[in-house]
Amino acid sequence: MAEAFRIQLAQAEPGPAPAPGSETAGTVEPEHKSFPPFDATHFASQLFWLAVTFLFFYWLITKVVVPRISGILAARRERISADIAEAERAKEATEKAAAAYEKQLADARAGAFRIAEEARGQAKAEADATRARIEGDLNRKLAEAEARIGDIKSKALADVGAIAGEAAEAVVKSLADVNVSTQEVGDAVHAALNERR
Repeated sequence: MAEAFRIQLAQAEPGPAPAPGSETAGTVEPEHKSFPPFDATHFASQLFWLAVTFLFFYWLITKVVVPRISGILAARRERISADIAEAERAKEATEKAAAAYEKQLADARAGAFRIAEEARGQAKAEADATRARIEGDLNRKLAEAEARIGDIKSKALADVGAIAGEAAEAVVKSLADVNVSTQEVGDAVHAALNERR
């Protein structure tokens, strides 16, 4: 473009006159008054090619570009709809799975509580039975021990009576220097022991 501008400037500048007898001496170059696209003599062909180009691009856009873009948009819209539908199905399946999980969890908790209650009841029953058995054994042993203690006590008291009688007889003989019969001492000791009981 710069070169074309330089050429136009060179043609517009007056230069040295051609020498006489040269070929260019008698010819006159036509001057360009305006930019060629703005020249009125070219308007008809320019309008024709403008109309042809416009109609070609209009046909290209309406028959090729718009259908392709419409197809792409329709495919995208269908893919988005399918993805949304799939997401809804997945959401429903997730909600159903969560509900089933919560139900199973609640059932498991109820089962665990029931098992714990049964185990607690069984352990309590076993503990009560063991306690009753141990209490029975202890009561039996206590009764046996009381019976033995009673026997030992009665033997000891019987022996104490005899010992006390002998001791009393010996004390009376040594202190009072009196002879007392064994029968009298035994009766006195038994009377004293009976008063204490």
